[in-house]
Amino acid sequence: MFDVVILTEHRYINPKKTDWYIDQVLLEDQLLQIAFEEKGLRIIKKDWADKDFDWTTTKYAIFRTTWDYFERFNEFFTWLENTKKKTTFINSEEIINWNIHKHYLKDLAKKNINIAPTLFIEKKDNITLKQLFEKTNWKEVILKPAISGAARHTYRFNSNNYQEHEKIFQELIKVECMLFQSFLKNITLLGEISLIMIGGKYTHAVKKTAKKGDFRVQDDHGGKAENYQPTKDEIIFAENCLNKCPFNPIYARVDIVYDNNNTLSLSELELIEPELWFRNNPTSANILAEEVINLISSK
Repeated sequence: MFDVVILTEHRYINPKKTDWYIDQVLLEDQLLQIAFEEKGLRIIKKDWADKDFDWTTTKYAIFRTTWDYFERFNEFFTWLENTKKKTTFINSEEIINWNIHKHYLKDLAKKNINIAPTLFIEKKDNITLKQLFEKTNWKEVILKPAISGAARHTYRFNSNNYQEHEKIFQELIKVECMLFQSFLKNITLLGEISLIMIGGKYTHAVKKTAKKGDFRVQDDHGGKAENYQPTKDEIIFAENCLNKCPFNPIYARVDIVYDNNNTLSLSELELIEPELWFRNNPTSANILAEEVINLISSK
């Protein structure tokens, strides 16, 4: 029996070749595994889609580097439904189902959390980009799926060149919900701040900036992340976002930007498998391990 399975994907199980990106993914998982093992837990790392592993042999499974499910949603949801009967997820299955769909932003906005001005386009809605621009009068926007990650099908365009994206928009809304958001220019000027919260408390932060000419801050799109010391107001804002969440996640990453009025705005509340930058603050892996111990002890 295992106490905890660290969930990853097939690319990060004993890869024959590595690069800088894979190396940092492996390091993140390793730091958490060491933190768990130092506290006496029995740990194994597994591909979430491993069909040969018996999930009843572990008490808990913690989502960490499961970053291929963005392209395998149907398979992932089936696995989630089956496996929740065999083990306990961290964060919980209820949290995953709430957080995986970006409609959660609407829930938080109703609780006075500031987000980018957003229209939620439902699957099979009969609407065009031209109509959306006419409805909003926004000059520049971001279009992205409601269920996504790693900037999948994320596009930036404006009221003058939207025609170039009409075809892909119509194809996408046939099969999935989309978000039509006013573009926050500070993402390219000031970057995005990611505050890591464990047990509801701030541990450390990074600032992510896009490469020149891009708006995507993810490092696999050429962005970079640097250690960052958030202001008191930024920490309070992140805590408030978590407090307005209907759940109590053991770990979270609160991504914030300054909107076009230079007011703090929630970009994403990442509760499933966010990168937590343990390598920037190894102590945070120990804090997470302690939170998991407390969870196990409470059962």
